[in-house]
Amino acid sequence: MQKPAILLAAVLLSGCSQSVTDYVNETPKLKLDQFFQGQSRAWGVLHDWRGKQSVRFTAELCGSWQGDNGDLYELFYFSDGRIEQRHWQLKQNADGSISGSAGDVIGEATGQLAGNSLYWEYTLRVPYDGDTLDVKVKDWLYLVDEQNLLNRSTLHKFGVTVGELTLSIQQQDTNADCAPLQQKIKQLVSNAS
Repeated sequence: MQKPAILLAAVLLSGCSQSVTDYVNETPKLKLDQFFQGQSRAWGVLHDWRGKQSVRFTAELCGSWQGDNGDLYELFYFSDGRIEQRHWQLKQNADGSISGSAGDVIGEATGQLAGNSLYWEYTLRVPYDGDTLDVKVKDWLYLVDEQNLLNRSTLHKFGVTVGELTLSIQQQDTNADCAPLQQKIKQLVSNAS
């Protein structure tokens, strides 16, 4: 490849990256304590590194907030019969920065809100071939309207993309109590023990 072609390729590739600040003027504004308040439903597809659909899933979500601190409970039902749960403990700061932790997240998730979007990263421990595998997740969330959010995640291992997740989340009832979902998760966890 000649030098001009290499430079052109580098310029085109660098122009493809995005920053969450690109969306600062997009509306409606995404506020986690508003969108993830009460009950939501989700539908998603996971693609492997080749782009092939590997599994589909639905999920029940419920969030509750005390000021800037929130609990988000997630219960996933996968097309291969697996059922998984996650409990996020989230903090939303006045400057739009977000942090969070969960049982299958290694360390802390960190990110930034801007306009209708959130970008955040974390390391997730996932079941893999009878064991577990730690993958870096790069998560983009886009609020489409007040009740609908799209989530696009890429999963990386050793810097290589090993999977991609596309997820649609719809807010159902902002006044819902999370106790029923918490109880369902508690029952599933105790049955698995």
